[in-house]
Formats: sequence, structure tokens, C-alpha cells
Amino acid sequence: MKHPKAIGWEDKLKSVFDRIDDRLEERYEGRYPLHPNRPPRGTTANREMDGLFNVGAAFTAGYGSELGRGYVVEIRMATPARIPPAVREKIEEEVAGMLDEELAREFPGQALKVSRDGPVYKIHGNLSLGEK
Repeated sequence: MKHPKAIGWEDKLKSVFDRIDDRLEERYEGRYPLHPNRPPRGTTANREMDGLFNVGAAFTAGYGSELGRGYVVEIRMATPARIPPAVREKIEEEVAGMLDEELAREFPGQALKVSRDGPVYKIHGNLSLGEK
């Protein structure tokens, strides 16, 4: 069972990722074929379930990490096409930049950062849920 403030925090984070998903869908529209089993963008109630991109994050306690606990950023592309490593890296960097902007807007004064942590990007910093 999750604390109500944790649920609220993650709902705000989901809205950040939904906005990033929209920007990626617009930027990369038509560049890669959609997987045959994936619904077109905007045809489901959840952006995670349609279109080329599924962008989100999963909490990690950070054991063995230089940055400690945080949210590992996940970027999935629903296409049967091979994505060149340089393109994938460019998309990851774009997402990290968008995340920096969006997190500052959605969580003002919370000092959240997006940094490389080994092979992945991670949201870390002040993950507090606010006042008690």
C-alpha cells in the first residue's frame, strides 16, 4: 500500500512523462514504423499504451549506484525497426533535457536532477513528499 503523498508525487511525475511523450511523438512522427500490435498515438486512454514512445520511470533504492535512490528513466520505442545506437543516445539526451525543464516546473524548489548513472539516466535529489 502506498502513502497518499507518494501516489500524488508519482501522478505528477506521470504527467511530466506524458508531456515528454507528446513532444517525442511530434518530433519523431513518421520516422519509424509503429509495431503492428501497437495502437496509433492518441487512440488509448494512456500514452504508455499507444504511439511510438513509452517514456516513464521506475523507483530504485540505488544499491550499488553512485547517485543512490531515485527513479531510473525508461524510454521504449514500439517499432520493429532497428534504432541506431547514435539515434537512441540522442533521444535519451533529449529526454534528459526535457526532464530537467519539466521537473523544475512541476516540482519547484525540490532540487531534482537528471544525471547519467552508469548506462541509464536517473532522477535523483530531493525526493521528499513535502510537509507532514
